[in-house]
Amino acid sequence: MTHGPGHAVGYAVFDTAVGRCGVAWSEAGIVGVQLPEAGGPHATGRRLAKRFPDARSVSAPPPVARAIIGMTALLEGTRDDLRDVVLDVRGVPPFNARVYALARAILPGSTSTYGELARQLGDPTAARGVGQALAQNPFPLVVPCHRILAAGGGLGGFSARGGRDTKRALLAIEGATSVDQLPLFGGKSD
Repeated sequence: MTHGPGHAVGYAVFDTAVGRCGVAWSEAGIVGVQLPEAGGPHATGRRLAKRFPDARSVSAPPPVARAIIGMTALLEGTRDDLRDVVLDVRGVPPFNARVYALARAILPGSTSTYGELARQLGDPTAARGVGQALAQNPFPLVVPCHRILAAGGGLGGFSARGGRDTKRALLAIEGATSVDQLPLFGGKSD
């Protein structure tokens, strides 16, 4: 996704246990989260500036600063579920917003599947649509798309840098109980 759902006014980058992450916000909440990018210490900031060309690199206001603290703590292994982080979902397609709301209910260390989220949405045939919505997730970590697996416990996809290896690492940081049983090189997709 090249832009966030809302009009970003600011962005900031911050160091975490997995590398430099970033966040962009509007007056209504967070519009985007950026996981670490390849290409050196300034790559994440460049990526955010590209995603949100009207935003400025500025100090985070208190609600965003609290979100940064929560994301940093989560990446250090705490069980912060980040559900208190306010998202600006204006412009997010309604189906995606419903998927993101369900994903946010999955606690750190727990997982679900694309198919289970589809069933919760009332359409068991929508697993592929769930996967597509998660691939467009502008709020990784806050909307924990890494906690959604493929059928049969397969890892499924992950669109951030590092792909499935990053997904596996995030699950391991959170202590997901099934992470040791996930296939090393993929698995069945749902």
